[in-house]
Amino acid sequence: MEKFIIKGGKPLFGEITVAGAKNAISKMMVASLLTDEPCMFENVPEIGELDIIFEFLRNIGAAIDRAGPVVKIATPTITNNRVTTLTRRNRIPILALGPLLARTGEAEVPILGGDKIGPRPVDIHLEGLAKLGARIQITRESYHAWAPGGLRGAEIELRFPSVGATENLMLAAVLAKGKTVVKNAALEPEIIELMKMLQKMGAIVELSPPRTVTIEGVERLRGVSHRTPPDRNEAVSFACLAIATNGRIMLNGANQEHLITFLNVVRRMGGEYEVTDEGIAFSRSVARGGGGLNPLEIRTDVHPGFMTDWQQPLAVLLTQANGTSTIHETIYEDRFAYALDLNEMGAKIAVSTDCPPNDPCRFAGKGHYHFATIEGPTPLESRNLAVRDLRSGMVDILAALVARGVSEVEGLDEIDRGYERIDERLRQLGADITRV
Repeated sequence: MEKFIIKGGKPLFGEITVAGAKNAISKMMVASLLTDEPCMFENVPEIGELDIIFEFLRNIGAAIDRAGPVVKIATPTITNNRVTTLTRRNRIPILALGPLLARTGEAEVPILGGDKIGPRPVDIHLEGLAKLGARIQITRESYHAWAPGGLRGAEIELRFPSVGATENLMLAAVLAKGKTVVKNAALEPEIIELMKMLQKMGAIVELSPPRTVTIEGVERLRGVSHRTPPDRNEAVSFACLAIATNGRIMLNGANQEHLITFLNVVRRMGGEYEVTDEGIAFSRSVARGGGGLNPLEIRTDVHPGFMTDWQQPLAVLLTQANGTSTIHETIYEDRFAYALDLNEMGAKIAVSTDCPPNDPCRFAGKGHYHFATIEGPTPLESRNLAVRDLRSGMVDILAALVARGVSEVEGLDEIDRGYERIDERLRQLGADITRV
């Protein structure tokens, strides 16, 4: 098993280009199934996540050609609309139900997997597809759906603004007969990017307040050329690394619009950023002499709130803040496993099942550990760590780079699944990291 040997404790400086967004390109590739014409994607990251998507698409009948960051996908004919097994579990195939139903009237995809961050129920997905006219059978291994009369538009109100369910319904509705209205929809940047791609393909998709997506079904969609947006999760990880090590990192390609909420958090805690035409540079506040950091109270939420995937790298940074910080996780019920690793390294993080006073969330009283208190500043010491999941794996790397001494981080498959050549790119910033 491969592992990283990391010698930490020094500031990191330099510039790095933010890779294409994993959470955008995966859904865009599934959207290519909506047309029999070729689709081309630019700025595609080199990550393990896409290997399983390529496998799924090839099983369906897609021809895939990759040349570096450019990927071409053509599916002129669906040769197999029932894929029940893959070499690795992944949560993306469920999004193919709509495109496959639209083109063949039947679909079967394997049960989802993905990040090891607790259960990811898909009942919201399936309830919405059923309202569009799909009949769905759930087996131990797969979701089997069929639509004898074709999918038809409907009005659907999501009980929670689920990203995956919103994407699923958009992909299913663009070729359905009639109009579909999705209320309480998710509006994350990756969803807006999918909308833009679908519009370029000939779909009619529009937004209206407060959280409503309206789709008017069309007869067919055409091929498209589309560029993958920068990965906002990766940008936040590198930004936290710059501030935590008291260095300065220029993130070429970082998108200010996608990071507005995070940028305000940076400034509140005594960090600094500079937005240019090329990207965003992060460091500690010059006005404070690059000194101490302020504690924060963070609540994760749906967009435009503070993203759940941002709280893990921020937690490393908060271990270096002067005082008590808190993180209230309201999106996923099991995202603080990384606190065990940080505590082994010297952090003081306490995780509770209680909501903070006067701020109840949907996990209140359910026994989920979803609220963390972080005391700082605490110097971090090197340790040997095993990656738990993709986001906490990045926490292990960031913490090892902040810590004094030499750490080992093993279980790199999870990290490689979501971060492109992370060790090579960190070395560009002066990090002492070796893959063995």
